[in-house]
Amino acid sequence: MNRRQFIGGAAATVAAGCVSANPAASSLAGSAALEATKKWFREAQFGMMAHWGLYTLPGGEWNGLKGRRAYAEWLQWGERIPMKEYAALAKAFNPILFNPKEWMKYARDAGMKYFVITSKHHDGFALFRSKASKYNVVDATPFGRDVIGEIAEACRDTGIKLGLYYSQDLDWSEPDGGGKKNEAGLKNWGTEDWRNTWDWPADRDYDFSRYFERKCKPQVKEILTQYGDLCLIWFDVPSTILPPQCEELKAMVRKYQPGCLINGRLGYGLGDYETPGDNCIADKTESGRLYETVGTMNDSWGYRPTDTHYKSVKEILDIKAKCASIGSNYMLNVGPDPLGRFPVAAIDILNGLAKART
Repeated sequence: MNRRQFIGGAAATVAAGCVSANPAASSLAGSAALEATKKWFREAQFGMMAHWGLYTLPGGEWNGLKGRRAYAEWLQWGERIPMKEYAALAKAFNPILFNPKEWMKYARDAGMKYFVITSKHHDGFALFRSKASKYNVVDATPFGRDVIGEIAEACRDTGIKLGLYYSQDLDWSEPDGGGKKNEAGLKNWGTEDWRNTWDWPADRDYDFSRYFERKCKPQVKEILTQYGDLCLIWFDVPSTILPPQCEELKAMVRKYQPGCLINGRLGYGLGDYETPGDNCIADKTESGRLYETVGTMNDSWGYRPTDTHYKSVKEILDIKAKCASIGSNYMLNVGPDPLGRFPVAAIDILNGLAKART
């Protein structure tokens, strides 16, 4: 069975489940699938995350200067890079050494059970073919390949479960992208305005719902229906989005992927598991609840060659053990380079983790 046949069959199966003649039976089946995934997640303990996109090309630097933020993937916002200039990076994005099966083998050998990739980060650029926006790896780059589709296939081939990150709120490529704080979001996400206000002034007509309906919802549906079974969907930074909109996204996940977990950063307590802040381990956990600690190998999530502050294998194993002691999973991030390779320092860590298992 080729990838297209697999995906088509999976989509047909999901669609059939969604239009079941017996809604009660369909609901029970969905609940059972979700409980099965929760059990798997609890036992999995260890996963890999990857931040990859156009921001790998400048690598945390712009116009001869280091970006003001440690996170390379925030470069556009930190340096107020105009969309016209930033989007031009797509013309140079051609990761000819991208080998997703090799990525998955590194993850599998290190003991990781699942893999989560940034299908769309805050810059708005998608690593999948999208009808909702041409600002994607297939339509806007010389590479022209569906990265998420190839990763999904590599996951199936190596036994790694696939999860997808999607920035549902922030989108710097959109005039109505999120980042404006609403009252409900102040407590958790600070007070700074994270919208693209250098291309589109903050005091103009602004309506987050336009972006939400035109791009966010269609793209979430695309990633839920195009790549087979997902173990989880990883949302991030709910600052502008409102509770009813989060409920809509949750309902979409339940409809198209009944067994797919939703992380806590969907917002408003609607997720299936808790995700503390970046590189933070929960102070305490509640019995019966699921937790996941997300951490970087160095300081940046996205590729930043000048960031050589990598953790040692021992440090990572200590974090992993501490997470396990409180019942939390640990998801360790890798930032692939512009050619599609894991940095040598990251490979050394992954090989060290694999050796520690033997």
